[in-house]
Amino acid sequence: MTYPSPGGNGGTMKGYLVQPAGQGPWPAVLVIHENRGLNPYIEDVARRAAVAGFLALAPDGLAPLGGYPGNDDDGRDMQTKLDQAKLRTDMLNSARWVKAHKLSSGKLGVTGFCWGGGTANYLAVALGADLQAGVPFYGAAAETSSVPKIKAPLLIHYAENDGRINGMWPAFESALKAAGVRYEMHMYPGTQHGFHNDSTPRYKEAAAKLAWERTVAFFKKSLS
Repeated sequence: MTYPSPGGNGGTMKGYLVQPAGQGPWPAVLVIHENRGLNPYIEDVARRAAVAGFLALAPDGLAPLGGYPGNDDDGRDMQTKLDQAKLRTDMLNSARWVKAHKLSSGKLGVTGFCWGGGTANYLAVALGADLQAGVPFYGAAAETSSVPKIKAPLLIHYAENDGRINGMWPAFESALKAAGVRYEMHMYPGTQHGFHNDSTPRYKEAAAKLAWERTVAFFKKSLS
């Protein structure tokens, strides 16, 4: 799909939209890629979300540069060349677009992985009450001062061996508690950053499946 993205890197965005079988409307879920664009792994996650009963949109942040180039290494290089603030705006516009889609029930959840996990936290701040659930996977924490803007419940997944990201958790947790944000955090033993990505050696099947089962259950509860 192509849709407007005012203030983003190109003025328009492209994304992979997947709808469940049957008749809608359905709750919407935005699936945000890692720091390498919309690769086959993230497309598959969007399909999994649709199978679970959600209208899923996986935007390609690399769309202004021609889209995901076909391999992660080149995709990673391309993503560094984008204006990062405008890239976040592209994701914010994507969230608003799928929430307002004719097949959407108007309830919105966001999940993301790695860079996308940090962006999921950012969107929880930026969207405020327009977001009904956020599920960041090993994502950088939201800025502490902005946490009170979060109105959606969060389900937060961390890898055990991920020092930089995990080091942000104590301050993030304190801010969540102080702001009264509902949250649930799970740390997965014996895992590294990226453990959900089944296209890399860091993949841990049992942890990835458990995290996804929790994610689906959380979305079903929060977006019903």
